[in-house]
Amino acid sequence: MTGHRINLGKAPFLLLQAKNGYIMCGYLNMNTANTLGDIAGKATGVNTFLDMLNAPVVEVSEKAKQKGLKEGMLVRDFLEALQ
Repeated sequence: MTGHRINLGKAPFLLLQAKNGYIMCGYLNMNTANTLGDIAGKATGVNTFLDMLNAPVVEVSEKAKQKGLKEGMLVRDFLEALQ
């Protein structure tokens, strides 16, 4: 897994990338992930990677749903399923 962090304005941009998909923060748009056919999830209100790993997934892409990934699961479990 690879973490990407960019400090922006009042909140950081965070993305955790697994082998077969990723979790994004609220800065990114799920519609784009769906258009591109990405396996993606979203976590909001997070400021660190640890916060993100322990947060619930609040939105998932259509491709993620096809893989059995769901809103409400912990980010760490979502990413583990993508390794």
